[in-house]
Amino acid sequence: MSNRRFDAVLIDFYGTICAGDREAVERACARIVRSFRIPMSARDFAILWGERFFGVIESSNHEAFRTLYECELLSLRDTLGTFVQGHVDAAPYVTDLETYWRDAPIHVDAVESLAAIDLPTCCVSNADRKPLMTAIQKHGLPFDAVVTSEDARCYKPDPGIFRLAVETLGTAPHRIIHVGDSLHSDVGGAAKLGITTTWLRRDQRIHDIGNCKPDYTIDSLAGLPDLLT
Repeated sequence: MSNRRFDAVLIDFYGTICAGDREAVERACARIVRSFRIPMSARDFAILWGERFFGVIESSNHEAFRTLYECELLSLRDTLGTFVQGHVDAAPYVTDLETYWRDAPIHVDAVESLAAIDLPTCCVSNADRKPLMTAIQKHGLPFDAVVTSEDARCYKPDPGIFRLAVETLGTAPHRIIHVGDSLHSDVGGAAKLGITTTWLRRDQRIHDIGNCKPDYTIDSLAGLPDLLT
């Protein structure tokens, strides 16, 4: 009889396998703060934008679905509207983020840790498919499946994206473990389906609005293979 605890792995991408967009967002925010003379630091503006972004994401599921690019653009316009009168062309700042999504640097602990997983592995990401697949292919990552918010037409923590990943793998939720760096999106969403949750406690997040309790916490992906046996 097998002593495996799990039959499959779900894993987040940005912030977990590759670096999140904190530096790219803060660079964009530094330009915004200078250009529009906004009376706050780039980091504080990034947090404000992030909170507006989470609000847009929460209202962009299923019939109301918007792409990640559209959510970033809408939330930035809304944030700028607090400080700037009239129309503002926010698209260049979001386009810079999309360029980053296509070429995000990989975390040093990711390659060996992914190679050590001998279970079917599905990447589950709040991302538009084209930039995500460009990044995955650039790094030659060996996923058995990839499920994006664009595929599911909903965003983590909505359980729909996890349900699509479970169906893609053909494995019962209680036999799956999910790994991600967001308490709100990853832990909160996967737990709704009874998936075992692992929070990867990275230091580089700009902001996380979540307070959900994970089943496991690790500080590096190097700790993941030990959880699987």
